[in-house]
Amino acid sequence: MTRPAPIRALFALLAAGVAVGCGSAPAAAPGKLGDQLAFGVEMAQRGLWNEAMFRFEQARALEPRDRRVLNNLAVSYEAVGRFDDALATYKSALEAAPGDRKLRQNYTRFLEFYQSYKVRRPAAPAATAAAPEPDPAPPAESSAPPPTESSAPPPPNGAEGSAS
Repeated sequence: MTRPAPIRALFALLAAGVAVGCGSAPAAAPGKLGDQLAFGVEMAQRGLWNEAMFRFEQARALEPRDRRVLNNLAVSYEAVGRFDDALATYKSALEAAPGDRKLRQNYTRFLEFYQSYKVRRPAAPAATAAAPEPDPAPPAESSAPPPTESSAPPPPNGAEGSAS
């Protein structure tokens, strides 16, 4: 199955963002920040974006204005579909490092995607009264006698007894 062009572009952007964010940075300092960044990058390369995002968030707690951390965090937010968070994080990164050319490139690519995404995204429906739910289907005929007041009701969804 072929993915739509915007989705392919997003994945290309994500891969480039992590590579640029990590490749352009000097070697990470030893200690927790470097460990979190390295592990986050490894998880991103494996496609484990929630774990990568967690690691980059941990790194941000240690160094809230580090451009590498912010860039990688923004990329991970993109990967999991948290586009508003990605936008805010890119802006924070640019405030911390306004002259970083590669960071600005990532931000520009993201904005191109984000603007087209916002145009295509359907507006949230207005608050309306919930449509009534359809009546449930009548119970299937069974050879078992109907329940009486003293008998327990049958298990839901046609289940028979407890799960093993």
